[in-house]
Amino acid sequence: STPIKSSAASDVYKRQFIFLLSLLCLTLSVQAQEGKKKIADNVFVPKGQWIVGSSVSYSEHTEENYQFLIIDKFNSDGYSFKVSPLVVYGLKDNLAMGGRFSYGRTLTKFDNLNFDLGDDLSINLNDTYELTHSYTVMAIMRNYITLGSSKRFALFAETQLKFGGSQSKLVTKSGQEVSGTYSTSTDLGIGVSPGIVAFVNNYTAVEVSVGVLGVDFGKVHQKKDQIYTADRSSSSANFRINLFSIGLGIAFYL
Repeated sequence: STPIKSSAASDVYKRQFIFLLSLLCLTLSVQAQEGKKKIADNVFVPKGQWIVGSSVSYSEHTEENYQFLIIDKFNSDGYSFKVSPLVVYGLKDNLAMGGRFSYGRTLTKFDNLNFDLGDDLSINLNDTYELTHSYTVMAIMRNYITLGSSKRFALFAETQLKFGGSQSKLVTKSGQEVSGTYSTSTDLGIGVSPGIVAFVNNYTAVEVSVGVLGVDFGKVHQKKDQIYTADRSSSSANFRINLFSIGLGIAFYL
């Protein structure tokens, strides 16, 4: 009878071993599926996705009898307008490349502008205005970082290689005399603008970005009263939050 009991016990051990092995395989399979799901959840912009959008900004200002430091009371008004459309394509998960174009227009008018330098020395500008048109073409690369498993919010860093220029004219009237300065500029630079994107529905998102890093090179050519000419070159590098480069826009993820 003893061999029979030993054989029965051996069958029980085999069944228990097979059951535990099957349970272990099932557990590993579930963990693998969860791991794949977590990896998939980290993809905010999948490969092959198109992103089109634009940012627009507009502001006006008006000053009456304004005074600041050495600037005596003066009157001023003007506006600033800027539009910047973009098109990018997802080369791989959470990485997109494309282009952006930017156009801006600024107008500022001054009247009765006095600089008080002391010792009876002052500079007066009356009936003065400056009009500027600027344009920039950029090649951009975007890296997206998901916030946990959220599919609605994400951070991004936009690296920009930009080339552009501007045209401006400054006209000053004093009595019957009118003086004007016409300027053209050419600019080249590299910048980084981090930001955050939030989806309002499945295809539309709101984006906010701000420039924090930039290296710029510029050259300006001026001609005054169609007689005098001058040239100026400049270069700059900075690592700071540029409040004037805050952009608010809308994008469509197709």
